[in-house]
Amino acid sequence: MSCQILVLYYSRHGSTQRLARAIARGIESIEGCEALLRTVPELEGERESQTDAIATLAELKACDGLAMGSPVWFGNMAAPLKHFWDQTTSLWLSGSLIDKPACVFTSSSSMHGGQESTAMSMMLPLLHHGMMLMGIPYSEPKLHSTTTGGTPYGASHVANNGVQLSEEEYTLATALGQRLASTASKLKNAN
Repeated sequence: MSCQILVLYYSRHGSTQRLARAIARGIESIEGCEALLRTVPELEGERESQTDAIATLAELKACDGLAMGSPVWFGNMAAPLKHFWDQTTSLWLSGSLIDKPACVFTSSSSMHGGQESTAMSMMLPLLHHGMMLMGIPYSEPKLHSTTTGGTPYGASHVANNGVQLSEEEYTLATALGQRLASTASKLKNAN
């Protein structure tokens, strides 16, 4: 039985998208798990390069797990991602996301740009939907040594040196994807 994990993100300049792709690689390294990369539409205008499809509520409802990512916007998730969640009342009423595992990821232009508060802002709708949140445990060695991104709240990237992920950021994002997929697979196969 295939386990499908939705990797839902918003990315303006590509950094959050790169984290999404690293998490997707981690997800797909777990046998029987598939990553579904999806983004959300702009609220105004068009993004320069949008390569992934727009997420639907049906995909969110059907997923076995969720990884959600946003760049830091003044210490909060980006408005287009928040707008997507503001449209999920029907899923909340039906309890469609209850007990599904989820994690978050973010990127900022500086080390102290608000990664932790942005991660926590993304966790709020997930908690209201009854999802089970997971972060990166300190059993991941790179979490102890990173000088760029990566937090116990979730994967992160500091983009002050460009959109490329550091070795630590990539390793931690992949590990988060593996942890999410492994958990989602165990939960799905237990039912």
